[in-house]
Amino acid sequence: MDGMNAASGGAMKHDGLSLLESRVAADLARIAHPRAPWLKPKTGPDGQPAHDVIIVGGGQSGLATAFGLLRSRVDNILVLDKAPAGQEGPWRSYARMHTLRSPKDFTGPDLDVPSLTYQSWHEAKFGADSWDELALIPKGHWADYLDWFRHVTGLPVRNEAEVVDIAPEDGLLALTVRSHGLESRLYARKVVLATGQESMGDWSLPGVIAALPPPRRAHCAEAIDFAALAGKRVAVIGAGASAFDNAATALEAGAAEVHLLCRRQEIQVVQPYRWLTFRGFLRHLGDLDDAWRWRFMSAIMGLREGFPQATYDRCATHDNFRLLLGSPVASAIDGLGGVELATPSGGLTVDFVICASGIEIDFAARPELARFAGNIASWGDRYTPPAAERDERLARFPYLADDYALTERVPGATPWIADIHLFSIASTMSFGASGSSINAMTTAVPRLVSGLTRGLFRADIEGLWAEFQAYDEPQAVIRPPAAAG
Repeated sequence: MDGMNAASGGAMKHDGLSLLESRVAADLARIAHPRAPWLKPKTGPDGQPAHDVIIVGGGQSGLATAFGLLRSRVDNILVLDKAPAGQEGPWRSYARMHTLRSPKDFTGPDLDVPSLTYQSWHEAKFGADSWDELALIPKGHWADYLDWFRHVTGLPVRNEAEVVDIAPEDGLLALTVRSHGLESRLYARKVVLATGQESMGDWSLPGVIAALPPPRRAHCAEAIDFAALAGKRVAVIGAGASAFDNAATALEAGAAEVHLLCRRQEIQVVQPYRWLTFRGFLRHLGDLDDAWRWRFMSAIMGLREGFPQATYDRCATHDNFRLLLGSPVASAIDGLGGVELATPSGGLTVDFVICASGIEIDFAARPELARFAGNIASWGDRYTPPAAERDERLARFPYLADDYALTERVPGATPWIADIHLFSIASTMSFGASGSSINAMTTAVPRLVSGLTRGLFRADIEGLWAEFQAYDEPQAVIRPPAAAG
């Protein structure tokens, strides 16, 4: 009987998703106006059709951008991701939290289509009671939802395709794509870089830690064999949410000791991103002048990202967890008894070090940017803040145009980078939480898409004018009046 009930429950869930997918199709059909195609195909130098937009990165930001473009009748698009299908983004790799940190009712990739929300998917799969009882979204469920979102919206995604170069060619952007050891070229009018945390650089690994032998250290985005840390002494450098996630994972894997080293004297418990989650800020920060944008974002990012209570409790419930404040690492020596860390609060010897110290902005570190990295304008190139607000780390963030496009440090040297648009955490200084935040998608993606379509429209204006002048399809047929009598 139990087996029959389980089978019946599984069938109900499958039926629920089938019904939801029918709803999605109906909803998208009802909001498809205007249906008129408006972009004419372009041919690349290879004689093959060029894409109107190629999106590099198939995580949640790339998928949401692709969906927004399809809704604007920009159909000739392609999403590329270097990971295998299902491994896009962090959710099944280095995201080591149990649940998302955003409240469950924050919407994102759905772009305000109710049947496409996570809530609709969850209720269809697990039932309305499950949604009511849910506190936070499990990260595995979010990954499953994104897989479903990609499927039900019909997004064109090519996996295991890494973009290693972008160059201008015959008025288009030429992308060199590496897949299964082979390289090929694709052409596009515009490119969106939705390449996640490391979009404009790489994960930060302090020099003293990078000098350690690889078996002794890792950064938090690497694949880490936590099972091998059972019975070991572990240090985690950093005090943001990711640092606590990695510390908790090590503790749960049976580490003998886990020490979390925070360089500040006080830990960050306020989450500034909770304050800024209102339409005015999300939608209009990018409309402010440089002084206000810098003032807000340097203050917010100077606080770092806070962590929720559950994240802290995952660590604090273990007696072998230690939080060390005011403990920046001054030196790290690989000794006979382990890694000897020197901090202002004293020395510490561990077997393994995990760095969760954030991202280092370095345009040249990205292969797809290397050709023009030296001419990407940064905030430091464009704005000098008051002395009290200066921050060299934030000054290295890219200074973006109002359509998320890269801008030139030296005008005229690489004008074609205006067709490369950045939608990731590196766009934070220009637009606030946008390409890095679920709760900002419903305002940020439409702005990005509007910028993309504006550029495509302006580039085609002469052809559209000629097409308008030639337009002669009658809407009505005039017939002579019937003869009297």
